[in-house]
Amino acid sequence: MFRSLQIAATGMVAQETKLDTIANNLANANTTGYKRQDAEFEDLLYQTQRGASAAGGAGGPTSVQLGSGSRVVATPRSFSQGTIQQTGNPLDLAIEGNGFLTVTREDGTQAFTRAGALKVGSDGRIVTSDGLAIEPSISVPPEAVNIVVGSDGRVQAEIPGQAAPVDLGRLELTNFANPAGLNAIGHNLYVQSGSSGDPASGEPGTEGRGRFMQGALEGSNVEVVGEMIGLIRTQRAYEINSKVIAAADEMLRSATQLR
Repeated sequence: MFRSLQIAATGMVAQETKLDTIANNLANANTTGYKRQDAEFEDLLYQTQRGASAAGGAGGPTSVQLGSGSRVVATPRSFSQGTIQQTGNPLDLAIEGNGFLTVTREDGTQAFTRAGALKVGSDGRIVTSDGLAIEPSISVPPEAVNIVVGSDGRVQAEIPGQAAPVDLGRLELTNFANPAGLNAIGHNLYVQSGSSGDPASGEPGTEGRGRFMQGALEGSNVEVVGEMIGLIRTQRAYEINSKVIAAADEMLRSATQLR
């Protein structure tokens, strides 16, 4: 019975972690470029009370094994495409397909994002909403009156007095062998990890990379209805484990009252 108390406790802790991931998904249902997380469970060690018989040996056909509960082993992200939302802002870029924009953080290291709400900084460079510069760096002339970003990442601007648009550069997209292995650090940013593989940057539309859609943003891929169903299932699982603790406590109480 003491084993039952501990097993049920591990189940409740695991369901609390699952609830945390659901809460974070729902909190970011309207976050640009957010990718939902899930919680994956695994069973814990087993104690063999009676082993199964070997060939020609003694013992029963099956063993007696008692488990010790469950735990959350991973919280992977789903990088499925989010809903494309039209905004009309020329510096809003939705990524259709695979890939990340590369940005340079304050400490000089690289990070990666799917949030394409870009701006023009005080120095004329194209930056994220947090002021992080996009790589490769692209500067917009102060006299530019219109910015056009092609699906292949080519950035052009119309300059008064010039008949043809001026090429400002080309935005690139970065792929990873295992994007689910990226580490999220907040602010819609991810950083490389040992599980993600090395970044592979290049022209949009090549080698499995997606393309840009100007004047739009990619919403989160959180399905609120699905998260609510998961919330109900998690709550019920938590309640069931709490009932196991209550039942074990009642059995212990009965045992201690024996005369």
